Amino acid sequence: MSTPDTRHVPTPEEFHAVSTSPEFLKLRSRFRGFAFPVTIGFLAWYLFYIITATFATDFVKTPVVGVINIGIILGLAQFVTAGLITWAYVRFADKTIDPATEAIRASMENPGG
Repeated sequence: MSTPDTRHVPTPEEFHAVSTSPEFLKLRSRFRGFAFPVTIGFLAWYLFYIITATFATDFVKTPVVGVINIGIILGLAQFVTAGLITWAYVRFADKTIDPATEAIRASMENPGG
């Protein structure tokens, strides 16, 4: 037998109030401060790779070790970069975003407590 859910269900007015609160604005600013620069950086890196592979074919054909050339290394580096960004975001979210989100959620579900 389960216990009934006693959490407060926020109203639209409460959601609006929270969305304009300093805590929420700080949370949104912190998220954007991470997400936007990382996104722009990765897109610039990706475009560099595409443009280099398209217009600098002699450069990307340069052998490094055996049949492995600069183009292959740059292509594999895209996967490594995506993995590093994912790892960095998970750490950032665990330390910064999740605690702030939990505090906001708790204040909405228990407005008096």
